[in-house]
Amino acid sequence: MSANVVFGTSGLTIEDVWALARRTRRAVVADEVRDALARSAGYVQDALKSGRVVYGVTTGYGDSCETEVPPELMNDLPLHLSRYHGCGMGRFLTDEETRAVLAVRLASLVRGWSGVSLDLIDLLAALLQHDILPQIPAEGSVGASGDLTPLSYVAGVLAGERQVRYCGKEMPALQALAAAGLKPIRLKPKEALAIMNGTAVMTGLAVGVFQRGAFLSKLASRMTAMASLALLGNPEHFDARLAAAKPHPGQVRVTARIRADLAPYAEASPHEGRLQDRYSIRCAPHVVGVLEDMLPPFRAMIETEINSANDNPLFDPIDGRPLHGGHFYGGHICFAMDGMKTLVANVSDLMDRQLALLVDARFNNGLPPNLSGATGRRAGINHGLKAVQISASAWTAEALKLTMPASVFSRSTECHNQDKVSMGTIAARDALRVVELTEQVAAAHLISCAQAIRLRVRQGELSKAAIGPPIGGFLTALEAHIPFIDEDVPLDGVLIALCDAIERQSFALDDAA
Repeated sequence: MSANVVFGTSGLTIEDVWALARRTRRAVVADEVRDALARSAGYVQDALKSGRVVYGVTTGYGDSCETEVPPELMNDLPLHLSRYHGCGMGRFLTDEETRAVLAVRLASLVRGWSGVSLDLIDLLAALLQHDILPQIPAEGSVGASGDLTPLSYVAGVLAGERQVRYCGKEMPALQALAAAGLKPIRLKPKEALAIMNGTAVMTGLAVGVFQRGAFLSKLASRMTAMASLALLGNPEHFDARLAAAKPHPGQVRVTARIRADLAPYAEASPHEGRLQDRYSIRCAPHVVGVLEDMLPPFRAMIETEINSANDNPLFDPIDGRPLHGGHFYGGHICFAMDGMKTLVANVSDLMDRQLALLVDARFNNGLPPNLSGATGRRAGINHGLKAVQISASAWTAEALKLTMPASVFSRSTECHNQDKVSMGTIAARDALRVVELTEQVAAAHLISCAQAIRLRVRQGELSKAAIGPPIGGFLTALEAHIPFIDEDVPLDGVLIALCDAIERQSFALDDAA
């Protein structure tokens, strides 16, 4: 894989943006697009010289599109747009989220429809290259006209205003640019609008949701196998013939993963336990499989948005004609995020139910109550994973609560000019929170699965051969994170470390399907 992500030669993938967000690859603008970008910027100047009416260039913004801007003030208009939208609230986007936003906006602008100068393109790329990160508040966008308020913080930084994070410190943008040997630009007509009037924030966040959600799908498959093993469950639930009878591709893949993990256990001895395991085990492929099946269409929506021109107006790259439209509307991203958060929350609920089976002595097929490793007289004062199960249930409930579709809460804004909006950025933020909560549930479930299998081994009910290489190797990797729990200890530090490892996707999950 190239160390560079080249903008302008071909479309970017989710993985390209993810790599830029995590600084494992570097952003470079292709030389081949520079002439086309220069022509696109020239079309704006041509429109000004011809006296043509162009929204946001010769007119005010939004409902003020009928307000004519005097020629002598047109160069001041872009900075005003960035300044009056400086009203974001809430947390600042993380460094990774901010890099994803910058990458997505750059991917859109290099397509040559937006009328921006090479100076703007080069400086936007330089922010990524030097890791100068605008402090972008997360709240304040309705998802059409794009992410105006949060992206105003990017426009402001390009003009030498607002605050950034640079070299681990918060500082004025002008100071960071100077330290990196860069100079701010004066935003030309249309340029603030080109930066702000797009879907880069919701789409940048969607990249993280997609990548983390896809990893959770694989992790939930692995933990289902571990939970089934710990419960001495029936591996026949994951028979290939059963999967073929209802051949949703994602469901078949999840079944194959679980079947591969349980193959050594299935071969070790005939199953003698409960004929049919409870739904959270038996139907796990049907839960996780829906997420798995929807990843391809969600990927297509996100990658199309990444590689689209989505501001307004656009300038035809061939003849320079201004085209007034509504590509800033984030409906596709909103739908993908509303869908992802629902599917990921269902995976959280699945893991929570599996965890509840493991800790409950009425349902865990002979494991100690709450999976405590304490024995003898000390067993009475130790409560193992009792509180972990309660917390996992709380996190799951919060994730499920957030699954109300954001798109149905469209609000009419800006003097009823923006009278139908996508709410895509709110959907993406909700989806991110659902992913975070689900990663917490996964961390709790990893503790329960590891503890339960270790207890089975101690009780002489599982051999190394029955556990097998896939789960055995995974358990070995978990030993560095999860201690055997005999005496009660605070587990918050373990959970935090596991959540970080899950977010970083530090665990190798070989996909057998």
